[in-house]
Amino acid sequence: MADREDSPVGDAGDSVGSGDSPAHCPPSAELSSEGGAFLLDSGEDFEILHNIDDDEDDDDPPPLEDTGGVEKKRKQAEKPVEPDSAPSTVPTEEWLDVLGNGQLKKKVLATGDGPDSRPQKGQNVQIHMKASLADGTVVADEPSLSFTLGDGDVIQALDLTVQLMEMNEKALVHTSAKYAYGELGSTAPAVPPDADLTLEVQLLEVTDAPDLELLSPSERIALAGQKRERGNHYYQRGDYAFAVNSYNIALQITESSSKVDISPQEEEELLDVKVKCLNNMAAAQLKLDRHEAALRSCIAVLAYQPDNIKALFRKGKVLALQGEYAEAIRILKRALKLEPSNKTIHAELSKLVKKHSEQRGVEQAMYKKMLGNPSASPVEKPQAKSSWSVSWKWLFGATAVAIGGVALSVVIAARN
Repeated sequence: MADREDSPVGDAGDSVGSGDSPAHCPPSAELSSEGGAFLLDSGEDFEILHNIDDDEDDDDPPPLEDTGGVEKKRKQAEKPVEPDSAPSTVPTEEWLDVLGNGQLKKKVLATGDGPDSRPQKGQNVQIHMKASLADGTVVADEPSLSFTLGDGDVIQALDLTVQLMEMNEKALVHTSAKYAYGELGSTAPAVPPDADLTLEVQLLEVTDAPDLELLSPSERIALAGQKRERGNHYYQRGDYAFAVNSYNIALQITESSSKVDISPQEEEELLDVKVKCLNNMAAAQLKLDRHEAALRSCIAVLAYQPDNIKALFRKGKVLALQGEYAEAIRILKRALKLEPSNKTIHAELSKLVKKHSEQRGVEQAMYKKMLGNPSASPVEKPQAKSSWSVSWKWLFGATAVAIGGVALSVVIAARN
């Protein structure tokens, strides 16, 4: 992964740069109460692929089923909110209600260089930030924290308020847990669940984001990897909308055109990041019940890697959720052929076969009901008709013989 100052916490407990700082955690903080024991190390995704030789497959979150614990405590995250435009100058004693709901307030402590110096979304900013609990306990002090504004690299409270600050401005921010570390809290920094925070912030520097076309291949790979890791953080906390956003940003980086020469090996590395983003995005989209979007993500993966088992499994799940049992069974059989010993695919396939059989039984019963269930009568009627037909034949035959005998007797008597 990348060695960048603004990168998130690495997978499986590896930290990159200042990834353990509060600003680099998603709105609901760290992934596990065990410090380095992240949920990325467990889950259905790895039951499916535990025999596959992929050194970085541990980066991917579970595909479709809840892993329990953290996810069961979370509700689906809301999409990022836009702050109201602030007036050009704010008296130092006045609080600005950023969102109008009283849960995120900002007060200017020292004015900056004017409204024209405010940063814009997509720019890189550097701030000094100190975070405290309601009782005054300082939980974090970051003298030089860098991130891309609006990319979801930091807690929402910072993303929403820093874009209202002027260069060199000092401000005090009061935020509810909703825009900080949420219901889960954080282990690093040590923030309890549902804890409000007070942030002291100073905007130190604003720079334009680098031109993706001019980045070296290694820089693009590193940047895309950081955004993907951010998406993994959000996914594990149940913030699926934010996860999709981070994966989308990573995909844009991998798909951007480049004016710099790139080697075949670097192309492979970029493709690897892209495939992982698409796979993980499909998992997040399924959590949001966005089945068509998840299906498109799976199809995109299979266009690059037709035998990608994760994509095949998720595609089968999506098709099953859409009621396309026959096609889902075909896809899962293909995945099982690639991984015959996989118990998870076996179980899912058995479940779908049973559902498909039940569906066909219901359909047949419905057809019979529509047609009046005529299956019993055709069997009995021919038998009854056949019995009468045989009786009448014997009766007609006997009558004919009798009439013939009488006629013959009359003829003989006449001749005599």
